Amino acid sequence: METLQQAEKANVLVEALPYIRKYAGQIVVIKYGGNAMINQDLKQAVMSDIVLMTQNGVRVVLVHGGGPEITQMLEKIGKKSEFVNGLRVTDKETVEVVEMVLAGKVNKTLVNLLQTAGGKAIGLSGMDGNLIQAKMKDAALGYVGEITKVNVQPVLDLLDLGYIPVISTVGCDDAGNFYNINADTVAAKIAGELKAECLMTLTDIAGILEDKEDPQTLISEIKTSQVPAYVSDGIISGGMIPKVESCVQAVEWGVKKVFIIDGRVMHSMLLELLTDRGMGTMVTGG
Repeated sequence: METLQQAEKANVLVEALPYIRKYAGQIVVIKYGGNAMINQDLKQAVMSDIVLMTQNGVRVVLVHGGGPEITQMLEKIGKKSEFVNGLRVTDKETVEVVEMVLAGKVNKTLVNLLQTAGGKAIGLSGMDGNLIQAKMKDAALGYVGEITKVNVQPVLDLLDLGYIPVISTVGCDDAGNFYNINADTVAAKIAGELKAECLMTLTDIAGILEDKEDPQTLISEIKTSQVPAYVSDGIISGGMIPKVESCVQAVEWGVKKVFIIDGRVMHSMLLELLTDRGMGTMVTGG
């Protein structure tokens, strides 16, 4: 039995080797947030997997949200969360909470976990080095930002020094106003500017399913040109529409491929990136 287990481990390594070679030296952007961040054991496993990727030469950039944590903090101060089309209505008080939670608590927790797992990480917010410049998206939403410009030079500098950049999705304008920006959009824009080999979006579903009630109907690959038909047919609906639209934007901005994978599954990133079969939905151009 022990010999069989060793043989299985060897087969896994043999299968992974060409993918390790393929991604060595390449930039991979990981979008991490929402419900995929809640389970502490899973969070630690994700950080360990990121460190393993960097130790094998992958240049990883981690972009994170933190919606549940923001909601919890707002509840503590007696403030109710309000959403319009999936975007949090963000008044002046709320955007200060967003900055505190994302650029502070969540960002530094992830940096600490990466370093505890043996990696080198530095946390950034969109305000650092004018990384993310933004403007108000809609006055009715308050301080919800629309990206006007991204400066990825600080990210490249950190990658060249061997660090994992950990980016919180808070931006600012020339007047010094802070903005809460959708994490999927930020990850897509940064990945595009970096011309990343791929963008991996960790979410709380298996990927794009033909039947939302049946994980066996996972669609393993779609082209950007197929997305409108999937939306009109109802296969892509609700909260998946803006997520997939961000994937399409990432491809249009220069990312070679985007993976939508289940962040609730242990080691899902490694299974997608380093195995023949993969486990999520891949979005590519065409």
